[in-house]
Amino acid sequence: MLEVLRSGQLSLGPMGERFEREFAAWLGVEDVVMTSSGTTALHLGVRMLGWGEGDEVVTSPFSFVASANCLLYEGAKPVFVDVEEETLDIDPAAAAAAAGERTVGLLPVHIFGYPAAMPELEALAVEHGLGILEDACEALGAVDSEGRKVGARGNLATFAFYANKQMTTGEGGMIVPRGPEEAARLRSERNQGRAVDMGWLDHDRLGFNYRLSDLAAALGVAQVEKLGSLLDRRAAVAQMYSERLGSIEGMRTPIPGRGSEVRSWFVYTVRLPQGVDRDATIARLAERGVASKAYLPCIHLFPHLRELGYREGQFPVAEAAAADSLALPFFPAMSEAQVDRVCQELTAALGQG
Repeated sequence: MLEVLRSGQLSLGPMGERFEREFAAWLGVEDVVMTSSGTTALHLGVRMLGWGEGDEVVTSPFSFVASANCLLYEGAKPVFVDVEEETLDIDPAAAAAAAGERTVGLLPVHIFGYPAAMPELEALAVEHGLGILEDACEALGAVDSEGRKVGARGNLATFAFYANKQMTTGEGGMIVPRGPEEAARLRSERNQGRAVDMGWLDHDRLGFNYRLSDLAAALGVAQVEKLGSLLDRRAAVAQMYSERLGSIEGMRTPIPGRGSEVRSWFVYTVRLPQGVDRDATIARLAERGVASKAYLPCIHLFPHLRELGYREGQFPVAEAAAADSLALPFFPAMSEAQVDRVCQELTAALGQG
């Protein structure tokens, strides 16, 4: 950070290039392009794939709203399908059933850091000639069923560095291009449509102010250096939670992995026992000094997406998860005593203490 301040170049400088270089090396890809947020990375990915007016893209209703909004920005329609019960990721069979004449792409979300079934989705994309944009904004460090890091399969893929993510730059994002030409275009579009070798007021395409400052990039460089330990610590906190909550009758804790799949722990979200009033549980926890959150709502039920014809009951697995999921306090520096207290208070709030 001091290096950037002393340089006098707070944006479009060498620290941003260093951040991209070191992040790409960590992920095991040739190149990445940093952006101002995960949402802006998704938007640039939609544009790169040429998805627009009249196009349909199959995606998940159990997600943060940005994964649908990025399609709406360009006039494309999100076509939601249900999710898998265990992973809460998009169900490949449901995606296959939804693919129609106007379908141009798939936008899988690696929800809560769990890797989506990419081999199956890629096979579907090949069969129907579809583009793929991976929303890995919650999944930095996850490993898929073929042992690859999420985001490193050769598809356009996005990451986010908001304050609650596995690593942070305060705000910020990254997109993985599929080759040098895409990387050059992405760098231009994030910078008002200006090519790297053009003058400050020259522009040869439509672009956006989606840059990330060198100050934020300096944070990113420091975070990449300790990313392994950050991921390990989050996994350790998650394990402590799972060990303690396993004794609560009817509680469903998130799976850490399956086969070669490994979750990257973004949040720790449980499914409450059937019949439990989630909102009342949140209120009781708050009275005991423990913050918790209903996480996530189904985005197809937001007003601007209902306008596309979506209604309750269309995606029962996703809607059930949205109704009983509860996010508990979760951060890398969380101590065993803090986890113990949360679990004790949750047990009491459920009347099982």
